[in-house]
Amino acid sequence: MLADVTHLTKTTAGAASGMPRRRFPFSVHRAWIVAAVTFVTIIGGAAFNSLPGLLIDPLHTEFGWSRGEIGLAVSIDMALYGLTAPFAAALMDRFGIRRVVAIALTMVAAGAVASVWMTASWQLMIYWGLLVGLGTGSMAMAFAATVTNRWFVARRGLVTGVLTAAGASGQLVFLPLCAWIVDEHGWRPASVTVALAALVVVPFVCLLMRDHPADVGLAPYGGDFVPKPAPARGAARRTVRVLFDAARTGPFWLLAGTFAICGATTNGLVRTHFVPSAHDHGMPITAAASLLAVIGVFDVIGTIFSGWLTDRFDARRLLAVYYALRGISLMFLPMLMAPEVQPPMIFFIVFYGLDWVATVPPTLALCREQYGEDSAIVFGWVLASHQVGAAVVAFLGGVARDVFGSYDVVWYASGALCAMAALMSLVIRRARTAETVPSG
Repeated sequence: MLADVTHLTKTTAGAASGMPRRRFPFSVHRAWIVAAVTFVTIIGGAAFNSLPGLLIDPLHTEFGWSRGEIGLAVSIDMALYGLTAPFAAALMDRFGIRRVVAIALTMVAAGAVASVWMTASWQLMIYWGLLVGLGTGSMAMAFAATVTNRWFVARRGLVTGVLTAAGASGQLVFLPLCAWIVDEHGWRPASVTVALAALVVVPFVCLLMRDHPADVGLAPYGGDFVPKPAPARGAARRTVRVLFDAARTGPFWLLAGTFAICGATTNGLVRTHFVPSAHDHGMPITAAASLLAVIGVFDVIGTIFSGWLTDRFDARRLLAVYYALRGISLMFLPMLMAPEVQPPMIFFIVFYGLDWVATVPPTLALCREQYGEDSAIVFGWVLASHQVGAAVVAFLGGVARDVFGSYDVVWYASGALCAMAALMSLVIRRARTAETVPSG
């Protein structure tokens, strides 16, 4: 264990390269510092994701916009979040992690602040959809995948789980806070709070983030020293090429399909529509938001544990179990809605929270297994499908509420989709070296 904590020296390969020996204070491998900054950055970027579900009713009341219109803005944000991710991974290869992430945080802050002065729904789609979607997409899970792939050889599953849990941690911190601000002071101060949260993280990124272990003369944690590769030119072209290569393989479509269902049943449905759905049944917004924040508590536990499991068990079977359990829980949710929080609802929150993004570590592991050095970009495209699924349900959930006066049909349909995802997970084949997508 001491060797893990004090793993600071270069390997023989590093020494042979003639690079100076460098150490980071406190006898901690620099990879853990970079992971910590990544964790905080994702929390800052995730602050905005706490807002949409809280603002549907206030925006509907103040401007008279339909829930479908508001849901469309949220869906644009989610779709761009996903479609930006694979290009962001390639841009990080070209321009560096630090520069891309600092610009992304600034875009999130700009979109959140600009929304304070909006008066028309098209402005909501520009500020929330375009600016924030592009910014948060650049700090999506492909960002975590890039950091993990560069800085870690050992403990990759665990680190993936921890970084994935950062989004839930942001939800845990900001949901109750933003709900209280919206309830007491209105939605505009909540938007400003989110902007400030994004800006506060920028100095940490500029001062502590590094693009590659070789920048500080280190080997990745648990691995051998690797010289920093030259900046990859043609980032957009490479991203599209990797997509076309991956799209010729069956596992890509199965991973993309299951992850689309994952996004539909988490960000698109629960994160966007749980609070207004609970409010429909008489539950105060602050109480519903607190329940959603509690999901974040157990999401952290579940995702880290899922990362630990992914290092030890078949990722395909883990995914099948996760989706099956999620589907069962969603089918029961409409029966648990009530004006007050009852014990069965608490059980759902705990159960569902453990499963929220537990799918990420095994999905990323399967991308790494199938696509090697291109796995971060492939995972970015798989994440794009996640967000497209989320965007579709964020929009259709609002439309269903406008048409049927209830969210019940959406909950039941999502449970059925999870059953389909469980079956798809089981038929993903194991990779063989000759069949993997060529890197480069």
